[in-house]
Amino acid sequence: MADIRLEKWADLIVNYSVEVKPGDRVLLRADKKAEPLIKAVYVKILEAGGNPFIYIDMPFQLEMFYKHASDAQLSYLPEPLNFAMSNYECMIRILGAENSHALANVDSAKVVKYNKTLQPMMQTYLNRSAKKELRWALTAYPTDAFAQDADMSLDEYTEFVYGAVMPDQDDPIGYWKEVSARQDRIVNWLKGKKNVHLISKDTDLRLSIEGRQFINCDCKLNVPDGEVFTGPVEDSMEGHVTFSYPTIYQGREVTGVQLDFVKGKAVKATAEKNEDFLNKTLDIDEGGRYVGEFAIGTNEGITKFTRQILFDEKIGGSFHIALGTGYPESGSKAHSAIHWDMICDLRDGQIWVDDVLFYENGKFVIEV
Repeated sequence: MADIRLEKWADLIVNYSVEVKPGDRVLLRADKKAEPLIKAVYVKILEAGGNPFIYIDMPFQLEMFYKHASDAQLSYLPEPLNFAMSNYECMIRILGAENSHALANVDSAKVVKYNKTLQPMMQTYLNRSAKKELRWALTAYPTDAFAQDADMSLDEYTEFVYGAVMPDQDDPIGYWKEVSARQDRIVNWLKGKKNVHLISKDTDLRLSIEGRQFINCDCKLNVPDGEVFTGPVEDSMEGHVTFSYPTIYQGREVTGVQLDFVKGKAVKATAEKNEDFLNKTLDIDEGGRYVGEFAIGTNEGITKFTRQILFDEKIGGSFHIALGTGYPESGSKAHSAIHWDMICDLRDGQIWVDDVLFYENGKFVIEV
């Protein structure tokens, strides 16, 4: 018997997050393991009058690609995908890993090269999104791989996912509209502010947000959601940060990451595990060591680290920064072939904005 929550999840994505309209071309890109949600979303797109094009990522695909691709193949930009990113009105991406560690031992140089190949397409996607020419949403379907990463059974992880995506399962759209209104007040308070100072265990960071826009993440792009973010002034980050949680990129886990910033650049990057991979990835291009995003997680329903960044970056009481490219709608001018999120617990820390205490021990303390 089909889970009625699947239909509600699909409805949330298609009719709230992406708002598919009659005639819209919709790229539905998904991992094969996510088939139940793919089917539900496909039907909802059709009911909304959209024209869906399904692009399935097979479980073996990237691992075999990195093992066997020549330099010429690593330099090839997939034309159908590039066309959709450049022309379609909507994109829905559904993650559903069969093995989240499949890329753990592939040649990192090949990964770097292919990321550089994909960068123009990714920049097109970011620019079109910022101009509201492309409406998109990202979600993750519960699989054994994701459950194992989170140290849960599949049943436990499935309930965790539904609890994060639809805290109010009777009215999921109404719930996210309330979140939107609440976070709007935070974003409005931050308008016109200039300087941010973060203090926590082994962390002391200063950055400028002058002239930058905070974005209200209210389930319009990520499903689930719950954060406010901006792109800091590129040369403004100063100080040091120690990330509380492992950070995962291209299936490779890096733990105990510490970064030292001078004039916006991570001049020193160390890690307890996979430090060489960390530095090689940050050296991908000139922008790899600069910060494209600074964000505060607000989803109180996500309290456990699961090794799935879609959920982890939203943890209530956390902040994260992303090394590499930024989102143009925030005012960011950061460009890179990477966007690597790293998360820090802030439940024993503070955020000061223009010398006013803004956030303490995981809670906003300003009047909004």
